[in-house]
Amino acid sequence: MQVWVLLFNANTDNEGIYTLEIEGNNIVVAFEQEDDAIRYAGLLEAQDFLSPTVESINSEDLEEFCQESNYDLNIVPTDALLVPPEKNVDKTDWSKDHQELTEPEDEIPVEDPVIAMMRRRLENLL
Repeated sequence: MQVWVLLFNANTDNEGIYTLEIEGNNIVVAFEQEDDAIRYAGLLEAQDFLSPTVESINSEDLEEFCQESNYDLNIVPTDALLVPPEKNVDKTDWSKDHQELTEPEDEIPVEDPVIAMMRRRLENLL
């Protein structure tokens, strides 16, 4: 089965794959449908995040990569709606000047993704 992932610096020596970090776990996000991956990439760009490239990959190859890299895998089904988190990391793991990310002293409450999406849609109406 083919799935779609978001890549940064695709086809270079500095290629990276989009992940979410939840409770210290890196989770590779893949999509069953290319349109969903393209929509998610557009949402990332709207948040001034790096512009990803949507690429297809065999799901078995991706699972093998995740196991070797000690990443979890989340394949977003066709009927699911995934919205990027409002806060993204400033530095990426594959950056040459990568520094360890530290936890903020004050925890910032995470807004429910569905509420965040609805809020953005309402703000766009103004």
